[in-house]
Amino acid sequence: MTKKSIGQTYLEDPRLQEAKKLIAEAVTEHQSKITGIKAGDPELKESYDKLLKEFGEDRGGKLFYDYIGSGIGNGALVELADGSVKYDFITGIGVHYFGHSHPGVIAAEVDGSVTNTTMSGNLQQNVDSPKLFDLLLEQANKYDAGFDHMFMTSSGVMAAENSLKMAFQKNHPAHRVIAFEKCFMGRTLAVSQITDKAAYRAGLPKTLSVDYIPFYKPDQHERSIEMATKHLEWYFERYPGEYAAMCLELVQGEGGYWVGNEEYFKAICDVCHKHGVSIIVDEVQSFMRTEELFAFQYFKLDKHVDFVNIGKNSQICATFYRADHKPKPGLISQTFTSSGAAINAAHYIISEVVNNGYLGKDGKISRIHKHFKKNLEELSSKYPDKIEGPWGLGAMVGMTLFKGDMEKSKAFTFKLFENGCLSFIAGSKPTRVRFLVPVGAVTEKDIDNVCALIDKTLSEID
Repeated sequence: MTKKSIGQTYLEDPRLQEAKKLIAEAVTEHQSKITGIKAGDPELKESYDKLLKEFGEDRGGKLFYDYIGSGIGNGALVELADGSVKYDFITGIGVHYFGHSHPGVIAAEVDGSVTNTTMSGNLQQNVDSPKLFDLLLEQANKYDAGFDHMFMTSSGVMAAENSLKMAFQKNHPAHRVIAFEKCFMGRTLAVSQITDKAAYRAGLPKTLSVDYIPFYKPDQHERSIEMATKHLEWYFERYPGEYAAMCLELVQGEGGYWVGNEEYFKAICDVCHKHGVSIIVDEVQSFMRTEELFAFQYFKLDKHVDFVNIGKNSQICATFYRADHKPKPGLISQTFTSSGAAINAAHYIISEVVNNGYLGKDGKISRIHKHFKKNLEELSSKYPDKIEGPWGLGAMVGMTLFKGDMEKSKAFTFKLFENGCLSFIAGSKPTRVRFLVPVGAVTEKDIDNVCALIDKTLSEID
């Protein structure tokens, strides 16, 4: 008989298994009552309005949406604390990949929740962390990319910070960074300098020197490559030896759902590596949303990048890096990296996506995108002055409304919320309305129902 630790026998205890079974039964019973969108319960309105007001004041300002969840949902549907039910097609800005109250995710979270600590950290981790590392590193190297290491962290922006610190240390004394126009990388003191939105840096001291190159334009393929490489060569000549990293956001999410191109990215990487500049790919929003698990794999950049940051859908956040960028002791660390519930949920979700038909040209991600795109194209034909593409990539679906007018687009999202669906805005000039589809839960019928709500909202708004 194989020797087992007390922990192993504890987690296999029939009482825990029975408890998980009872939880699953309770979830299934209650979520079965959620079958479609509905208005809030009038008897809950007063207490809900009070909750919204007090919570907003505690946070320092009104919530974007009048949204506080009740704690249960059913797939793509979520119940709010006022008893209303809406389609969640923004998923916490891309976090709830399997929608709401998914039995498999809950079971994985319970497994992590009953372990001995709430949080795992740099100094102490449980056996669930090595298991997740093995899965993620195996998948990151699916096409022999050569990533030797991974460091788990508490947020996507911290994954970005860690990759930047390693790049600076590797290329010391280089101190400048290059990024794309309209990029988003986060809001910490350092990374807010890279995010190309001045409002996010208002009142902050300058901490990094950042220069920008134009992002890819599909209607100007050759010119996009020429412009990007010429900008890079000009920067490298103007500031020789001063650049440590080039930050690549392969699909610009916050910037307005701009999609890049393989040849364009490879040309950029080649120029940067010629000048000893490290390549950081930021996939905090795009991870698990293309036909490949990683967007860098979708664009065939396996041999071209030095760092990859992931987050959101992965539940945990992490930086992948090569051995030649391994940091010196003390550069990266963290008191805690993630909870046992999140680590176990991450392993479950990523395993499901890898093994159960989500990826590839005929996978669920691709099928859902095509169905959503088809419906939106039909709406564009019906309302040619109100809605047009680009439609995005994979599980990142976007549309331009009212020629990209920000105020009208924002008003549309509020009206769509009122009608029963969560969306969000992205970018400026043009502003776009975006959806981050809960791929693990959504059905084509859900897509059809949401598009019917979009149709209704377009018909009601000028």
